[in-house]
Amino acid sequence: MRKAPGAGKARCVFMHSVVLVFSAAVSIAWCGLARAQGDALVVRTGAGLVRGTAWQGSGAQFLGIPYAEPPLGPLRWRAPVPKKPWAGIRDAAEFGGACPQPDMGWNHREVETSREDCLYLNVIAPVWPAKTALPVMFWLHGGANKGGSGSGDLYNAGKLPDHGVVLVTINYRLGILGFFAHPALAEESPHGASGNYALMDQILALHWVQDNIAKFGGDPNNVTVFGQSAGSMDAGMLMTSPRARGLFQKAILESGVPLAPPPTPLGAAEKSGEDFAALFAAPAGQSRIASLRQVPALDLIAKSANSEWGRAPVGPDIDGYVLSESPAEVFKAGREAPIAVILGTTTREFTSSEPADQLRETIQRVTGKYAGQALALYGLAGTGEGKSDLFYGTAADQWNADTGFRCPVTTVSQWHTAAHHPVYEYEFDHAIPGHEAQGATHSGELPYVFGFFPTSGNISGNFSEVDKRLAETIGTYWTNFAKTGNPNSAGLANWPEFDSNERYLIFAEDGNAVLSRGPLRGAQCDLYRETIAGRLNEGQ
Repeated sequence: MRKAPGAGKARCVFMHSVVLVFSAAVSIAWCGLARAQGDALVVRTGAGLVRGTAWQGSGAQFLGIPYAEPPLGPLRWRAPVPKKPWAGIRDAAEFGGACPQPDMGWNHREVETSREDCLYLNVIAPVWPAKTALPVMFWLHGGANKGGSGSGDLYNAGKLPDHGVVLVTINYRLGILGFFAHPALAEESPHGASGNYALMDQILALHWVQDNIAKFGGDPNNVTVFGQSAGSMDAGMLMTSPRARGLFQKAILESGVPLAPPPTPLGAAEKSGEDFAALFAAPAGQSRIASLRQVPALDLIAKSANSEWGRAPVGPDIDGYVLSESPAEVFKAGREAPIAVILGTTTREFTSSEPADQLRETIQRVTGKYAGQALALYGLAGTGEGKSDLFYGTAADQWNADTGFRCPVTTVSQWHTAAHHPVYEYEFDHAIPGHEAQGATHSGELPYVFGFFPTSGNISGNFSEVDKRLAETIGTYWTNFAKTGNPNSAGLANWPEFDSNERYLIFAEDGNAVLSRGPLRGAQCDLYRETIAGRLNEGQ
């Protein structure tokens, strides 16, 4: 059959157009891929491409990388789900939102940026593109497990990475959203557990590090978890968790170990959760948990701030999955992670205005049969008004820091050393300039650890060259430890391992590092251990 005039030509034109369109599409796709591959600040993670920005000239930062699906709706109060893959290139130039939290004054910035979609992390690489695999320091922020975030300049804009480490800072769920325990949640859990969602967030973020950090110049086989206050307590709990075993090789615990306060038994946490759930009416035909998952996060936080409902604090619990038993029992038996540890405190931690008579009653209630010895140590025997100390403050300051921080730290030091693992203990005595009357209080070491000096807020000050020198010293100790498990190097005061002499390094008021002559608060902490030994034997 004859073709119509021009038909062959028309078909040829059509085919040529198809080829041109296909070629253009291939060219666009190839060019897009080539641009991504040619962009030095684009990194391929397991979930997709991210584009970072320059950091302090020679490095790179990648902010607001999601490591989990948003824990919203049916994912509220469940184990975090790894982030699903995304298409295209995700800009990583801004921090992700902080997790929902009550306004406690110091965390006002986090409150303003908070949202329930908050499971993000940040990566700071000191050299870009990476030339060798650097040690990784994985930061857990403080805030009583109720506030704070891994975002902001304090943690991410200082000099710490310049010592040759890749820094990772994370957000994790907080308060009632991070630790709510309830029997119905245990029933729907494949592990029969409830609570500890925040700890599971931290563990998932550590898995993200294992899977992705090499792309950012980090060594997944050389990870140091470090934290302060609640973040330090959480790091100590991760050392006892079977779920976190092998995910990190060293730890630095600043002002917190999981002995004070200890995690709540599951039964008590779930009973408290039932009391909390009863504050909200569930619609007919809907389960209480399904109903609670629809309550706005800020309403849950507002209700949880009322202490009248709770029989147990909202925090970590012995859920049988993340924490299979008391961290104190694990450390005492030497079954924690077999890793090197730095741990220590500040001299004042939290100041107290508790009057002598009230403090006397507190000590008698807590120490029981040891009350006579304890009262004498603090100058409260008989009608004594208490002994003050130049560095440690009033009797109330001393008691609170001894029982909440110093003596738990020295106890963990003893137990971890007895298990034949390296321990380096310190005390931070240097008050932030302008805060000398308060002494070295809780969080006061953070500007020196991160090498960033705030100009506003509760840890801001009139920082001088002495402070910069001290920051250089601490940053070097911390990163030496992250690199090798030993904080020492040429040019630094020798910091020996904790042993039977129990000597510790003092970051002194004058900015120098000096070695102590003996144990930290020896008499007070010996008595503390006698007291808790009785509780452990009774299973409390």
